[in-house]
Formats: sequence, C-alpha cells, structure tokens
Amino acid sequence: MAALTSAMRERLSALDERSGEVFRRIVESYLDSGEPLGSRSLSRLLPMSLSPASVRNVMSDLEELGLIYSPHVSAGRLPTQIGLRFFVDAFMQVGNLSAEDRASIDRQVRRSDRDQPVEQLFNVASQVLSGMSRGAGLVITAKNDPVLKHVEFMRLAPTKALAVLVGEHDQVENRIIELPAGVTSSQLTEAANFLNAHLAGQTLAEVRGQLQKVKETVRTELDVLSQDLVERGLASWSGGDADDKNPTQLIVRGRANLLEGLAGAEDIDRLRMLFDDLEKKDSMIELLSLAETGPGVRIFIGSENKLFSLSGSSLIVAPYKDGDDRIIGAVGVIGPTRLNYARIVPMVDYTAQLMSRLSR
Repeated sequence: MAALTSAMRERLSALDERSGEVFRRIVESYLDSGEPLGSRSLSRLLPMSLSPASVRNVMSDLEELGLIYSPHVSAGRLPTQIGLRFFVDAFMQVGNLSAEDRASIDRQVRRSDRDQPVEQLFNVASQVLSGMSRGAGLVITAKNDPVLKHVEFMRLAPTKALAVLVGEHDQVENRIIELPAGVTSSQLTEAANFLNAHLAGQTLAEVRGQLQKVKETVRTELDVLSQDLVERGLASWSGGDADDKNPTQLIVRGRANLLEGLAGAEDIDRLRMLFDDLEKKDSMIELLSLAETGPGVRIFIGSENKLFSLSGSSLIVAPYKDGDDRIIGAVGVIGPTRLNYARIVPMVDYTAQLMSRLSR
C-alpha cells in the first residue's frame, strides 16, 4: 500500500515555497484537466518569476521525491499516487459546502413523515452523490430487520419458487428460492399460511427465535417438505443464510460516470473488476470498516486500499449513525484519482450527517 513514510514526510515538509507552488500547480492542473503540465506552461502560471529551465530543475527535484512523474519522454508532469496523498494532506483546503449544494441535497434527501422507512432514502442519497460528484454514489447500510406483514410463495418452475415477503411499511422483497424435490402447489400454500398465521407481526430475528420454539408444531401441522419451505422463506427475506448476523446491503448509483474518459479496454476491465469486487459481501463489510476506523470523512487514493489497487480508483467515505450514536452505515463517492476532493469531501460529510439525523 502506497503511503507516506515518516522519513518521506520530513523531506516533504522541507519543501520551499517555490517547490511547493510548482507542485501545487501540477496537481491542480491534473485534477482539472487530467493532462500533464509542461515547464513552459507552468512558468506562465506561477506567481513568481521562473524560467522554464528553472521550472524543469524544480520538477526534477519533485520527481526524485516521488511526487510527480513524466508519462512520456519530453512530456509534462503528473502527480503520483503519493503526490496526490501529499497534496490532500498538506495543500488541499476543504471549505464549507456551498449553499446551492446544501439546498440540493436537502431538497432530494428528505423524509416526508416518520412512518416512511429510512431505507427508501438510500437509493436517493446514492443517486444525489453520483449526480453532484460525477462519480459513483455509494451507500452501505446494515440491513434493517423489518416486521413481517405477509408471506407468499409463487411457483416459477418445478424446482424454483418466488418468495414474496411484505413488511409492515409495505416494503416488498422478492427472492427466488430452490424448492425441495417433489413439492406440490398445496404445500407452497400450506407453508405460506403457516407463516402468516403464526409468525406475522414479528421481526426476522423474532421469527427465527419463534421458529425454534414451534419446531414441534411445524412437524405436526406441516409435513417435512413444507417445513423446509418455511425455513427457506425466512432465509430469503434476509438475503442470506439464517446465521447471517450482520446482513448488509450496498447501493451504487452512477457507474456510467466512471466510464467517461477511460482510455481503453484495459481501463474498462479494471473498472469492471472493481464492481465485481463490490458485489461481494466481504467488500461491503470492508468498506463499512473503512468508514468506522476514523472520525469524519476518510479519503483512500488508488492502492491505499486493496479493494481499489487494480482499478486505480479513489474513495471518499463517511459513516452515519443512529440515535444511540452507533455507526450503522456509510455514504461515499467512488471515482478516478482526479476527483474534485475539495468539493466532494464536504458533500459526503454533509450527506452523512443528514443520513444520521434521518436515521434517528
């Protein structure tokens, strides 16, 4: 993982004003255009009088420090990953969120009444962050344990059925489940009727506990196939195995934004690999852990996190909390390393604070 060592930090802290200004201009140009900046163009941008030859000497020193590099012979310079990290830590000034951006987030991410489940806001929050950042908006949340209102099984094929589970706020979750061999339509109905009669009005956790208590009832009221269906239906609501204690869900919006400006098939393959990784549960838990390990907004650039080591993406992420001040999820933005960090950091921070208020 690329990071600044203590020795490197000492050397970087000794940068004089001239070197610091040259470095800052190179990074800002990269964040704005993505293009390398040459010595002649840079000499015209600097507030002090420096010839192109003098600028090249400073560039050589910065390159030796590992802050910048030349992508091609005789080309200008671009910041390295270490250079971007140093810029974010030492040079970037993060201001307050603009009144316009704040109003836009407030207008879209809102809870119209207390009975509205907060889960409905997750898609909106992810979409808002995507649209405002031109990256991919990210929301990770520990999946709530809703109260069951109604359960139904619908046969799709001899060995498959659709489990339809409705919560008290009319949220619906549909899952395709494998049917035991030889199950009949009447057994599908029996299993649904049993759940609706005995287990409706309870959360999934309560249902699981209740199911243990009524095992004998299940055996007397249902045959073995129907009992299996009951348990499969409960697993389908959680989206995982019955022993999954901390189910999480990941919502990503704006993936198409990340395709803009990619150089070729290799970049697209790296991006596809990133999203393949994000689909895995371990990655969701890892992302949530990243947000939990420090207060406020955290920035991960490229290979600073193994999840992004191949895709070369950056992540800006912040946790949000419930009324008991427990971290229950995270919001963030994934994008190329040339994200507008100074604008997106307060955007992510404000959205996380808003989600915390709405989750209470």
